[in-house]
Amino acid sequence: MHYTGTVWRPPYEAWSALLQVTAGCTHHKCKFCTLYEDIPFKFKMSPIDEIEDDLKELNHFTPDVTRMFLVGANPFVLSMEKLRQIAYLSKQYLNRLNTIGCFARITDIAPKSVDELKQLRICGYNGITIGVETGDDEALSFMNKGYSSADILEQCRKLDEVGLEYNFFYLTGIYGKDKSKQGVENTLKIFNQLNPKIVGASMLTIYTASELYGEIQNGNWTEESETEKYEELKMLVNGLDIKTHFAALGASNAVQLHGNLPTEKNELIAIIDEILSRFGESELKRYRKNLKHL
Repeated sequence: MHYTGTVWRPPYEAWSALLQVTAGCTHHKCKFCTLYEDIPFKFKMSPIDEIEDDLKELNHFTPDVTRMFLVGANPFVLSMEKLRQIAYLSKQYLNRLNTIGCFARITDIAPKSVDELKQLRICGYNGITIGVETGDDEALSFMNKGYSSADILEQCRKLDEVGLEYNFFYLTGIYGKDKSKQGVENTLKIFNQLNPKIVGASMLTIYTASELYGEIQNGNWTEESETEKYEELKMLVNGLDIKTHFAALGASNAVQLHGNLPTEKNELIAIIDEILSRFGESELKRYRKNLKHL
């Protein structure tokens, strides 16, 4: 299999076949992100013959796979024609393949018409994961995400219209010290108008290679404490009124939790309260400091 750099996929894609179709990130400007620092270029699409070679290998070792996740920071940036070509080729080698997921940016959806998205859904694309991080415009702008909360609404409504399921990544701690209350309120205004199948929460971990680290050193931004991040997570869970699966999984979360909303809201809040009562700031901070890699 051809993989470039560290292979990233959501925790809930652990049972999916992983196929690299792009490497790197087209945006590569988010101040907190260091995920693709080990790639010697910004972004490129894998050659079709390389993709086909990997599909042959998957066919040999895991021919019965039903779900595939396309590797790369945002493969959904590819044109409808290229994504459709990848889907058709994949189904030639993996006869039982039903759905294809990948990471996507909001800006990857924007150029695609509703009709094009409908065609991609028919091809099997479903359950794409979007790193929206927040619905707060101040945080989106400061972190250089490259889109606004209005863009999130507009593009995800297109996905809702065609029945193409999607998941959100939320970044706990993105607002900075003393700004989480307003940030969460603004995020809830956006999230509660949409239908993400999963809201996955990662917790901000700042590495020295990030642009955000430089902002902190220059006094332009102050990180929330670890206990404040859990209070923020609690506000998010409490305010989500949509039917979704909430999942704070992955290494960035010192304690992992997940459950269905709204039915298990009280249970999730109770777990967060227990985390706050059992672990103090110093212990949670120690975990963050010792997290050498996400």
